[in-house]
Amino acid sequence: MASVARHYPQTGIWRFTQQDSIFVAFAALHAAVLVAQPMAPFIALGLWWNANTIAHNFIHKPFFVDRWMNRLFSAALSVLLGFPQTLWRDRHVAHHAAVQWRLRVSWQLAWETILVLCLWVAMIYLQPHFFLVGYVPGYFAGLGLCAAQGYWEHAAGAPTSHYGRLYNLLCFNDGYHAEHHSDPGTHWTGLPFRVRSGSSTSGWPAPLRGLEVSPLEALERFVLRSPLLQRFVLNCHRRALQQLVTPLPPIRSIMVVGGGLFPRTALILLELLPEAHLTIVDLSQRNLDISRTFLGDSVGYRQEHFLPNEPTRCDLTVIPLCLEGDRAAIYDHPPSSFVLVHDWIWRRRGASAVVSVALLKRINLVRQ
Repeated sequence: MASVARHYPQTGIWRFTQQDSIFVAFAALHAAVLVAQPMAPFIALGLWWNANTIAHNFIHKPFFVDRWMNRLFSAALSVLLGFPQTLWRDRHVAHHAAVQWRLRVSWQLAWETILVLCLWVAMIYLQPHFFLVGYVPGYFAGLGLCAAQGYWEHAAGAPTSHYGRLYNLLCFNDGYHAEHHSDPGTHWTGLPFRVRSGSSTSGWPAPLRGLEVSPLEALERFVLRSPLLQRFVLNCHRRALQQLVTPLPPIRSIMVVGGGLFPRTALILLELLPEAHLTIVDLSQRNLDISRTFLGDSVGYRQEHFLPNEPTRCDLTVIPLCLEGDRAAIYDHPPSSFVLVHDWIWRRRGASAVVSVALLKRINLVRQ
């Protein structure tokens, strides 16, 4: 969405509002803290916080009327954060435009790069021990926090906002990320007034959003990144599933619940039961999209919540290990003629086959 032009009454040296003076004061405070307490944790947290508040807002709305003051402040931020702000601005603008970033050489970029290199050379010459055991670990930890923030802000497949008052107070409305993406030209003070229903939201701020992901889902995402792990997981599950489904009567329809992310069960059942029509049911559209990259249009996809106490109207239902619901109800009242339940290795019910001792997992087959 294109930004809507707005009129901001200029106040003295400030281009938009005198409230931006807070950022300049906090940048000076950030520098003072690093001089007084040059420790890795302060370097990391300061880099993350500054990059996502002061520097981020300065990218979109330069604070000063005078362009040379903006250039000087950009250079100061470059030294304070350890990377050229002109470079980061170009990358960030490309992110908003959803285009590939390309390096643009300019005098401002050259100047900021030289200043950062001078800082590093001075630290190596004057304080080599601090540079190696303090600055470098803190610097890369701060970059890691920034990368984690950027990932979780978009991990749901769309910009995700967090409306917690404390976080938005400490980070100057940085939590209004969906609103920021809908109109990057909105000043940080105006973001709370642009909240719209239907935006993706989270109860956790972006740096901590990984806590809302279950360990099992985190492992699934890890498997997605490793072809070697994918082969291992497929082989383990193929042996167990083949042992359980081979004796079954002809299966015409299969529902795989929660089959997004890495759809190992669906891949194997397509091999073992090629005549059956398979449907994947998952509440997350993003998970379904990932599953589609493995399965294409050979199966059906339904974005909905699975209710354990309702019949599935298919011959075979597959229940995941990370089911959100009453697993005991499925064992007591199977929703279809046959149900394959992924469970922990110590929970044996009905006909059963161990998937892997290393994974602590088995598959149970129950019947109506």
